Amino acid sequence: IIGLIALLGGGAAGYVLRPHEEPAAEEAPEEPVAPPDYVKLNNQFVVPVMSDGRVSSLVVVSLSLEVTPGQVERVYEMEPKLRDGLLQVLFDHGNSGGFNGSFTDGANLVLLREALLETALRIFGKDVTDVLIVDIVRQDT
Repeated sequence: IIGLIALLGGGAAGYVLRPHEEPAAEEAPEEPVAPPDYVKLNNQFVVPVMSDGRVSSLVVVSLSLEVTPGQVERVYEMEPKLRDGLLQVLFDHGNSGGFNGSFTDGANLVLLREALLETALRIFGKDVTDVLIVDIVRQDT
């Protein structure tokens, strides 16, 4: 009788302590997210850098916009207004000394990117997700 009780107790303990499979939670399948579109603005931006009342250098910048899918044509439709706003940011950056010295310093470019994105968002709306500085060159005179 003791052997039978031990056998039944062991079987019951094994049953209770066995690993349980959790029922799969019904998850909604994740929808694939479309990658953003990148739009290179047609012309470079030329920014004069002034020193002592004269042009001491020119900075040439190429920009691209990262936008939500399907917004490429809208970017080209709004490009004149976008260029105007972005060029004003570049002028302000140059006038505040942003293109002097080590102008490609990471912290300096972060400030410039933030200002460019803020302006692009104001003009274009939430469909622009980033402003990319593709090329930047300073030519001293």
